[in-house]
Amino acid sequence: MTGPADLSGAEPTAVPGAGSTDQPGAEPVRRPGAGPATRPVCVLVGPPGAGKTTVGLALASALGVPFRDTDADIVAAAGKEIPEIFVDDGEDAFRALERKAVADALGDHPGVLALGGGAVLAEETRALLMGHVVVYLELDLSTAVSRVGLQGGRPLLLSNPRATLKFLLDQRRPLYEEVADVIVGATATPDEIVAMIRAALKELAAQ
Repeated sequence: MTGPADLSGAEPTAVPGAGSTDQPGAEPVRRPGAGPATRPVCVLVGPPGAGKTTVGLALASALGVPFRDTDADIVAAAGKEIPEIFVDDGEDAFRALERKAVADALGDHPGVLALGGGAVLAEETRALLMGHVVVYLELDLSTAVSRVGLQGGRPLLLSNPRATLKFLLDQRRPLYEEVADVIVGATATPDEIVAMIRAALKELAAQ
């Protein structure tokens, strides 16, 4: 793939070579051969605290398409919250549920899709994402700590959140960049981020 468009501190630009679709009511873009219009308009990835759900809901509303969060799909499938899955069944069991949830959503969701922060750890998930337009919501450590350091409900951040977040960011940043078509700085307001993503999608559609 070509390098991602970096909107973290620049005017919106698009990655050349992506194909467009004719899904009504949105600015849908997919790579060539990505499949039918029942697949996502775009997929949001990024670390904890990046605002994937907040931005995803706002973006979906702006585009007139549905929003879906694979973490919510996992909770529905397991019948319990994610921290309980980690405690009762372990991280490996959670990651297996996550891989299935992501694969299912990539295959049949026609709107904006948000993935859990660790979904990109799975090689098979990264391979699947190569058939989709992926937006990486980039977040620096200080902002991530300020947003999630005191929050509960994140099993991987129960002990020493700052050090753990630094490790997660360092570990996952190359993977987010690997799958990304567009990189947007997540310290902007949700409305600003939505505007940048929409501009990038339009430019991609024009290629």
